[in-house]
Amino acid sequence: MKQILIETQTFTAKPVKLIEAKNRNGNMLVQGVLATAEVKNGNGRYYSKELWEREIEKYMENVNANRALGELDHPDSSIINLKNVSHNIKKIWWDKDYVMGAIEILPTPSGNILKSLFENAIPVGVSSRGMGSLKQMGEVMEVQDDFELLCWDFVSTPSNPGSYMKEAGALNENKTYNSNQYSKVNSIITDILCANGTCPIF
Repeated sequence: MKQILIETQTFTAKPVKLIEAKNRNGNMLVQGVLATAEVKNGNGRYYSKELWEREIEKYMENVNANRALGELDHPDSSIINLKNVSHNIKKIWWDKDYVMGAIEILPTPSGNILKSLFENAIPVGVSSRGMGSLKQMGEVMEVQDDFELLCWDFVSTPSNPGSYMKEAGALNENKTYNSNQYSKVNSIITDILCANGTCPIF
């Protein structure tokens, strides 16, 4: 039976060349690893490279149509909610068994929070969202041929081996929790929400 499959990996953003760090609209651009094929990920699941290649080829229709959108945090849904959209994937390519991506951070409410996290070097996860079924194969759950990639979202907790995206590049798996990092995240989000002089009550 098909279910929502979510795989997350750390996405650390570092600036590329300064001239490439923003697009023609002035929006931040980041790049790094979106997914990894042929390995057991942090959820104990395995995706073949053939399966990812098929889904990336289909997903390129969204990239080429400028609608490869994703959200900040995963919803419990297969639908992309436009009011939570934070970014748009502009380019996807392969580097060995890594699916690489270049991502534009949009000037939406969620995108502005994401941009602030990147600007303050706060590690975030990039996470694929898809629908598919699983089959136990030895020590791993193999993702089956009915898998359908929906999008990539940015989230707080990484689970997939190999990435913390940088404002254009590097990988660094990290599954530890740092209370100081999360305090800083909360401080940044509060500053954004209270920028107009009034703060919501949580």
